[in-house]
Amino acid sequence: MTKVVLAAALVSAVALPGQNTKPDPLEGLWQGYDGEWVHVSRQLVELAEAIPAEKYAWRPGPGVRSTSEVFMHIAMANFYLLSITGPPMPADLKSADMEKTVTAKPEVIEWLKRSLEAVKMARASLKPGDLQRKVKVFGRDATVDGMYLRIIVHANEHMGQLVAYARMNGITPPWSESGGK
Repeated sequence: MTKVVLAAALVSAVALPGQNTKPDPLEGLWQGYDGEWVHVSRQLVELAEAIPAEKYAWRPGPGVRSTSEVFMHIAMANFYLLSITGPPMPADLKSADMEKTVTAKPEVIEWLKRSLEAVKMARASLKPGDLQRKVKVFGRDATVDGMYLRIIVHANEHMGQLVAYARMNGITPPWSESGGK
């Protein structure tokens, strides 16, 4: 009788696939592009919001991008690389100088969020076969798939740069504080 009760308790404590289990907050994280894009997008926005406005002008040395310039560089590159795949550049992205002229934290975060969402929405609208479509970038042949890969690699490259900037200024990335989200 004791073994039956113990077995029943164990079975009820272990969730079987398809049963009412809470979704994993990181579901999809390692399951392809879309999960990775959601992950890097969330981290970029969290870091942008965690860095105080007065640190947006900070740069590690002369001739190196400031914090705001790195965030704007990511946003502008997202829009540009995405435009190679088809979606037009935003009409209000008027010049390459915006990396240097858009420096206020709220405005920088708005551009960053817009660019991240634009990539997410454009990717979601792709149809079967679109990823292998040929495109030209800097006079070279590429594919839509290759452009999306470049977009995510570029975002992660600069994420590392921004984490270093934050830590050099005594700012812990929010996901580090919460145990590695």
